[in-house]
Order: sequence, then structure tokens, then C-alpha cells
Amino acid sequence: MKNLKIFIITGLSGSGKSTAIAAFEDAGFYCVDNMPVALLPKFLKLPIKSSNEVNGLAFVMDLREKEFLSKYRAVFDSIKQSGCSFEILFLEADEDILLQRFSQTRRHHPLSRAKTLVENIRIEKKRLNDLKDAADRIIDTSRFNVHELKATILDIALKSKKSSPMNVYILSFGYKYGIPSDADLIIDVRFITNPFFKPELKNLNGENEKVRNFVLKNRTTKTFMKKYFDLLDYLIPLYEKEGKAYLTIAVGCTGGRHRSVPIARTIFEHFKNTAGQINLLHRDMTR
Repeated sequence: MKNLKIFIITGLSGSGKSTAIAAFEDAGFYCVDNMPVALLPKFLKLPIKSSNEVNGLAFVMDLREKEFLSKYRAVFDSIKQSGCSFEILFLEADEDILLQRFSQTRRHHPLSRAKTLVENIRIEKKRLNDLKDAADRIIDTSRFNVHELKATILDIALKSKKSSPMNVYILSFGYKYGIPSDADLIIDVRFITNPFFKPELKNLNGENEKVRNFVLKNRTTKTFMKKYFDLLDYLIPLYEKEGKAYLTIAVGCTGGRHRSVPIARTIFEHFKNTAGQINLLHRDMTR
């Protein structure tokens, strides 16, 4: 555990801690929400089976645990003395923003239901002043939407340890069997001349060299592929920057057997040496 970067995520209720830990999880960190601070030293002694695949550890700790404020100093000091490296991220937001967020989610403040929401926000802010002073980073999330906060946290995670690359799935499919429910980008290639109507190609599939040549050497296909690669080359880095963990690019033709298959494979070949984790699947080719 000593070689793993540890982040303690804390701060005001409603400031975005759930979004922050979700971002760390997407970055390949082992994450625990609402971790009792007294258990942290014991947890750090436990072996993680897949520790070679874990980029770090992230824990959310806050006033939901009643003993957090009274114990965190001693626990954090003991962790430092043991040789572990950790960083405290303190998230906060303006009072009016917190009020708005609680109103939108209709959640109760964790401190007390006997007091008003405004009173609880102010009490929590006062109680956390010392912890805020001890924090390594203070992040004001008042002007962040969910995606901007996630991108900010991912940037922190990336700089601390190389994160897991985005998983890209290239999927060919047939419209007659339905559109894939998990597709992010769908491209319809039914405008390409169909090999199905060529007697010598009808019973072959898109992985066959004859079908592949028929589809890819078509002038319309060549023009399309150039324009579509330009679009994907532009979009994929933006999805990675946004912190997207998975991206599925679905290529569809009528039956998912002829045209979509070589197109999907060509997209796969184009990105396999540049994208992080890339996978190819022909959903309907053998139907």
C-alpha cells in the first residue's frame, strides 16, 4: 500500500464528493465512500488482490461519521509516520449553491433534522475550518457542473498516477436485430453498395477478403472513411478529456453481416495503436 497514492476526499455536504470519488474510480483507483477514519490504518494493511492494476486509493470521509473530527488528526499522523503518502482534497461551495443543490436532490443534511438547512450548512462549515486549513487542495465547486468537476478530479488523478485509459468498443451490428442499447456513437453504412446482392458474395461475411475488398474499394466508402476518421480523431480525445471510461462506436448495416463488418474492422485498425484499450465485436455477423 505504501507505493500507492492515497487521496482523502472531504469537505462540505453537497460540494460534490460523490462526483469526485466516481472520477477517481474511473481513473482506476480503489475507492471507499464514507470510510470510518479509525479503520483507515487497518484497511491500508490489507492486501488488495489486484493491487498491480490499482492506480491508487481514494476515501471519502466527512461529518456523516460522528467521530471523524475527533479522530482524524491522530489517524492521519500515524499514516504519515508509517511512510504512506496521502493528499487531502477539501471540497466546498458557496452557501447559495449548496442550498440549491440540496433543493434539487431533496436530500437531508447529515448533521441534524432539528435545525434548518442554512443552520446546518453554517455549523458544518465552522466545524470543518481546521480540516480545511490542513488540506493539500481546496476545490471550490460553486461554478462547476458535474462534468467540469469530474474533469478537474480526473486531472488530479492523472497527474498523481497514470490512470486507466478509456475503453473503446467498435461494434458492428444489423439494424434488423435492433440498435445496440449501449452505443454512444452510431453510424449507418447502409448507403454503401450491398455485397448481399452479389451471388458470389452473398453467403460470405465481412471478414472475407472478397467482401472486404468489395466494400472498402468502393469510391463512396473511401470518401466516407476519410471524413469519418476526421470526426473520430477529433472526438475521441475530447471524450477522454471529459473522463469517459467507456466509448462504444456502433456501425450498422441491414443484417450486420456484410458492410458493417469491414467498416468496423477498419475503424479498429485505425485506432488500435493510438487509442488506449480498443476492442472489436461483430454482434450479428454469424446470424
